[in-house]
Amino acid sequence: MCTMIVQKVPLEGFGKGAGGWFDMNQANVSWDHPFHAPEEHALNIDFVNESHGPGARVAVELSVESARQLVETIQTVLGEAEGKGLLKET
Repeated sequence: MCTMIVQKVPLEGFGKGAGGWFDMNQANVSWDHPFHAPEEHALNIDFVNESHGPGARVAVELSVESARQLVETIQTVLGEAEGKGLLKET
């Protein structure tokens, strides 16, 4: 059963796809059936720039445990960088 849970997040960054590096401007985050991961459902993240066509895409499929660990690790790294005065807020 498809969950239809999806959120689109604007972002600034770069990703490396089949055609090389491209500028990303959006992430599509969903909880649904993965294409490749051996899970019934997974946290799926597509980093994209739709104006560059379907080749400008980096896809990630994560288990629940991996997704939670990734979120925690990102927060930890950003907190450490902030504590050292290394973050440049835009």
